[in-house]
Amino acid sequence: MFIDTHAHLQDELLNDVENVIKNAKNNNVQKIICSSYDLNSSKSAIKLSERYEGVFATVGVHPENCEDYNDEVEKQLIDLCKNKKVVAIGEIGLDYHYSKQNKELQKDVFVRQILLAEKLDLPIVIHTRDAMGDTLDIVRKYKSHFKKGGIFHCFHGSKEVLDEICGLGFYVSYGGAITFKNANNLREIVAATPVDRILTETDCPYMSPEPFRGTQNQPKNIPIIAQKISEIKNIPLFELEKIMEINTKKIYNI
Repeated sequence: MFIDTHAHLQDELLNDVENVIKNAKNNNVQKIICSSYDLNSSKSAIKLSERYEGVFATVGVHPENCEDYNDEVEKQLIDLCKNKKVVAIGEIGLDYHYSKQNKELQKDVFVRQILLAEKLDLPIVIHTRDAMGDTLDIVRKYKSHFKKGGIFHCFHGSKEVLDEICGLGFYVSYGGAITFKNANNLREIVAATPVDRILTETDCPYMSPEPFRGTQNQPKNIPIIAQKISEIKNIPLFELEKIMEINTKKIYNI
């Protein structure tokens, strides 16, 4: 089976979640990890995971929402993690794309959630955008705290970064961007990624793969992304499917 390791099923752009999940299963995407970005989306992700058997949840605060993080939010996140379908803390990290004014706050919230994941015995899902240097500095500094490992979601770093984070035990997840015509550099990174570190994601409802670029992305598109990885790495799709299923179950303990 295929697994979408990072989708936002709770996003308001998705009007018919039940049909989205049905379409995914019809395309052999049997499990979906619903990733969160703030407290409310974390609660919504858990509700969806309770309603649908193949859906799991991550909880956490995205760097763009770091101003909302405080002791009370952290307390509620801890409480939410008592639910057995919560499989990770995420997505968390650093994002300097739109603003660099709150760098230190972003770093502080990132570290707090790394330590929270350690406390709760969960892996983390890392988001990093225009902030790879600072992200790596934090990962290096706190590497002993990643007891359950983690994932660099929608990975777009260099070969050197790839080698370092894989050496630290992280997984890397690729989405629809690897199918874009102008993504030759990214495809070279996919080719260099060890197969036991690769995951697939949609980041639904965003970043649809070719030939559906510009339309709403859904978990049903995972096989398209997997097929591209299969071509890049010259591994039969059925074999890659099994490898990535093992990888996903290992990091998320599902």
